[in-house]
Amino acid sequence: MSELDSPARPDSSLDCFFRPRAVAVVGASRRRGTVGGELFHNLVSRGYPGAIYPVNRSADVVQSVRAYRRLADIPERVDLAVLVVPHQQISEVVDECAESGVKALIVISAGFAEAGADGARTQRELMDRVRRAGMRMVGPNCLGVINTEDGAELNATFAPTWPPAGNVAFSSQSGALGLAVLDFARAMGIGISQFISVGNRADISSNDLIEHWETDPRTRVILLYLEDFGNPRRFMDIARRVSRTKPIVAVKSGRTQAGARAAGSHTGALATADVAVDALLGQAGVIRTDTIEQLFDVATLLANQPFPKGSRVAIVTNAGGPGIMAADACEVSGLVLPTLSDGTLQAMRACLPAEASLRNPVDMIASAPVDAYERVVRLLLDDPVVDAVLALYVPLLMTRPVDVAAAIRRATLGATKPVLTCLLGTEGLREAWDLLRAAHLPAYHFPENAVFALGRAARHGRWLARPTGQYPTFASPARESIDALLGLKMDGGHGGGQREGDRWLSPDAVSALLRAYGIRTPRQQVVRGEDEAVAVATSFGGAVALKVVSHTITHKSDVGGVALHLRTPVDVRAAYRTIMDRLALLGRRVEVSGVLVQEMIGDDDQKGASSAIATDSAVETFVGVTEDKSFGRLIAFGLGGTRLELNRDVVFRVNPISDLDAGDMLADLRGAALLTGFRGSPGVDREAIVDILLRVSRLAEDCPEIRELDINPLVALPPGQGAIAVDARVRVKIGPAASGDIESPVPVTGDSDRRRIRP
Repeated sequence: MSELDSPARPDSSLDCFFRPRAVAVVGASRRRGTVGGELFHNLVSRGYPGAIYPVNRSADVVQSVRAYRRLADIPERVDLAVLVVPHQQISEVVDECAESGVKALIVISAGFAEAGADGARTQRELMDRVRRAGMRMVGPNCLGVINTEDGAELNATFAPTWPPAGNVAFSSQSGALGLAVLDFARAMGIGISQFISVGNRADISSNDLIEHWETDPRTRVILLYLEDFGNPRRFMDIARRVSRTKPIVAVKSGRTQAGARAAGSHTGALATADVAVDALLGQAGVIRTDTIEQLFDVATLLANQPFPKGSRVAIVTNAGGPGIMAADACEVSGLVLPTLSDGTLQAMRACLPAEASLRNPVDMIASAPVDAYERVVRLLLDDPVVDAVLALYVPLLMTRPVDVAAAIRRATLGATKPVLTCLLGTEGLREAWDLLRAAHLPAYHFPENAVFALGRAARHGRWLARPTGQYPTFASPARESIDALLGLKMDGGHGGGQREGDRWLSPDAVSALLRAYGIRTPRQQVVRGEDEAVAVATSFGGAVALKVVSHTITHKSDVGGVALHLRTPVDVRAAYRTIMDRLALLGRRVEVSGVLVQEMIGDDDQKGASSAIATDSAVETFVGVTEDKSFGRLIAFGLGGTRLELNRDVVFRVNPISDLDAGDMLADLRGAALLTGFRGSPGVDREAIVDILLRVSRLAEDCPEIRELDINPLVALPPGQGAIAVDARVRVKIGPAASGDIESPVPVTGDSDRRRIRP
């Protein structure tokens, strides 16, 4: 029985791409140096165990192999067809594939969605043909597929490089980058299990591949180069599951491109495209890197060593400088250098020169013998305060690099903690690097690279150790009640409630909506005259605040549209007139639809910063919802108030969020100490904030009409006293356009629900 017939592997709907029984190359060329010529040569030269059929309409023989004019002429059924013909001929060839019973297509040809509107239309027509025939497709506009499995080697690419076999699977959304990655993997000795360039992702996407590799016994680590997401919600669901058994490492391009949203709210202004990517990958447990080099640095560690059980690192070196560099990098990466145990220190004194520094990092100095590495590394691995060891070596005249590598290898035999090595320099190190990599010991050129990889691994280890988050259920209002709330008068009473388009809800409607979801708000009422303002303020029976109501004035305090701590009718009347006079002077009086009278909460003898909360022990925070065209709704939390955009201390998560997600949002703030207690303050009611974040998450799920929501400030009170949404804005889309947004985002490319190839 051949490897292709082996029943030992779990079945996968993508096996027809990686382990086909027969392959046809449509457009195979006799001429080397062409795409069709190189791809066919790669298939033949790698020793693919199945049948390979070149299809060429003008040749009887291609590279010494009998060729066929049409797919129908091939004497057996073909699982996989690789298409290397001009895009104008693709539709005809796809129909031939369908008639011949082909299961899977790799479309190398370009000229589709990447070429503009006409190409995008042609690609949609191509996918219609593929789906009608029950086939699956990689591409178009791709590099192809590689499988390094022994006995099932497949190189259906035109790449000049064949990578070493290993346990790392790689998917690239860029064909050109894929070529460079294969070269890099070979140079670094990183073993690849399977490689695929997905091109335009008209059908097969990263989501399909993650699910395929989840059950592939040869794949231990999954690497992704991403330019965009097809269906982000589905990606998060799949990646969150798979990341618990196989680490996923991704580099995402386009970090600096801001989202194409109207910044009508604080949330929209703060939520860039990369913020959404960070939130998505973090919630899914995907290890994100900034560069391809970092991607492979992390992969080198994860493919060869166990996860660290903690963040405590011991460093051993024969030169002080690299040790200091590594120590600095550890602090940046969230790793700690523990004080070594007394027993470890005593044992090291017995085997190291008197001049050696035994503090962590351990500097054995240049005169340390080769066997010192073996002894010290073994001692550090045995120390209970150490979770990982980094061994640094600078080549010196008195030692040979290969001897040092051999000593480290001996010390790590049977180790259950990760060990990383760094050999600085290039001269005479190749043999040492090869020895270390053969022993599954990651070898890096610089300390920072090693520490970065270890830091990412430790962070992922903490993610794995977390319990699964819960999604609490709340008693939501009935849909009829939500419709009624969203149908309240908008534009301050001007413009009617049911006109289609984007509208900002009135303050009264916003307050009612928040209260319906169990979110506390102060008493308030919109007025349209100073006499009415005085009457409402008097009815509240305490100090009030006045705030201008306008859908075009986002920052009310910037135009003098806020007055606080008004205790008497005289104060209220004077403040009302002052606000209106100032806006008239600025030429913005016509933008005002009313004034909000809001009760002040707390001790009237104290002054709040910018809200209706008059207590020094409160902290102004911010909660928001915004809609991203690719990621759906994002939930934001940060330190709020008038300095929200200045401080930009805000974190995001993709909705829906769990209780753990909400707790992490509080902890991830730079100013998190303000919430837990800072300089004698008691901190705030963190449980109340978490509860409100979860309620806002549910509100966003229940109300697909919501486009943006800002609660600024959400004033967090001392422990046990809760939190109050003092000021809030909500923008909704009214009409049929909103109804289609209830479901998760529609995939832009790929991610069809079909999981099986027709037999």
